[in-house]
Amino acid sequence: MFRLHRDEGRASAAGFVRALWPAGRLALDTLLPMQCLSCGTVVGAEGGLCAKCWPKVTFIQSPQCAACGLPFAHDVGVGARCGACSRELPPYDRARAAFVYDDASRNLVLSFKHADRTDAASVYARWMAQAGAALIEEADVIAPVPLHWTRLLRRRYNQAALLVIALAHRSGTRADPSLLVRTRRTPSQGGLGVTGRRENVRGAIAVRDGRQDGIAGRRVLVVDDVFTTGATAAACTRALLRSGAKAVDLLTLARVVRPIF
Repeated sequence: MFRLHRDEGRASAAGFVRALWPAGRLALDTLLPMQCLSCGTVVGAEGGLCAKCWPKVTFIQSPQCAACGLPFAHDVGVGARCGACSRELPPYDRARAAFVYDDASRNLVLSFKHADRTDAASVYARWMAQAGAALIEEADVIAPVPLHWTRLLRRRYNQAALLVIALAHRSGTRADPSLLVRTRRTPSQGGLGVTGRRENVRGAIAVRDGRQDGIAGRRVLVVDDVFTTGATAAACTRALLRSGAKAVDLLTLARVVRPIF
């Protein structure tokens, strides 16, 4: 009898909360109105862009390089690769990104990365899930590009890990936010060319001790915020392949289309 009354009480409480939720949400939205993720203008939909900012962001769709995901101006056939990937295939199988990193989208990334706009993770994960649907569907585990512990301490969060958690929540794919680790602190990649970026991260990323069994023979999806030259992605991929992963794909929020070196 007590169990019945307790369960009825829980049901009543749940119903009460559901009944109050619309009013509570309205009050919260009044106090903390939803803002455009780019310019901060109040918007009518949670985690969106305003009508002025939305058309400025270049979302990436097919056609694109089958390997690195570089968008093509024209359809050149299924499985086509860009010139760079035709000359030398990257160690990862496929890379995809939600939008082009440029002047219009830069604030979306930088505010998320450095200005505590962690509330954007679920929205960005939705965009990334659309861009990398096939990669997520085939992945056995999702892991972020790691930050060195000193940088994580200063920043307080790893933006790539937030994206991993949001993507895992949407897809049901297993997430391992601490699978990869930075074995040494590396200088910022900013301002470095292709060769400099590769040397900067060479040997700096490894699979955390004791995690090898969890990826042996499995396909891993590595997640980051921006794809520039692919040097960091390649370092993560090599570490995973050395530890027994079957294959590695890469999914990022944004990518540089024409990097300047």
